[in-house]
Amino acid sequence: MTAGGSSLPEVQRLLSVLAAGRRCAETGTAFGEGAAAIASTAASLVTVERDASRADAARERLAAYDNVEFHVGDWRDVLPTRAPFGFLFFDAGRLDEAPEVVDLLEPGGLLVKDDLTPAEQSTAIRYASCSSIIRGSLPSRSSRPRRLPS
Repeated sequence: MTAGGSSLPEVQRLLSVLAAGRRCAETGTAFGEGAAAIASTAASLVTVERDASRADAARERLAAYDNVEFHVGDWRDVLPTRAPFGFLFFDAGRLDEAPEVVDLLEPGGLLVKDDLTPAEQSTAIRYASCSSIIRGSLPSRSSRPRRLPS
């Protein structure tokens, strides 16, 4: 759908609107198109890509943005020390395998998750794929996820 790693134009527009004026973070920079959209309106962006070959393309694309801090590695090693964020675009893995990402948000912060497979997700996770999550609206980590009816 995105020709091997670049974000859709509609997603780029959405990201730029949601990021406007906020301290932002992104997991899964890929080739940097989503990060560029975020950076175009954000106060600042910290973005992390795990794959070194993708990181080269992203680094080049993002070089023009003074408000971007780009890292190669695992977001878990980078973002917690730079939190809290007003907007976080989570595009690196399954949200149900990383519930701690919500702790990186400031109160009222937005979390948007990309690339979900709805049939495999819990209620909270499926909600995140359709909208954004306001910090504190997810069930506690100890609560058991429920499946949405088909």
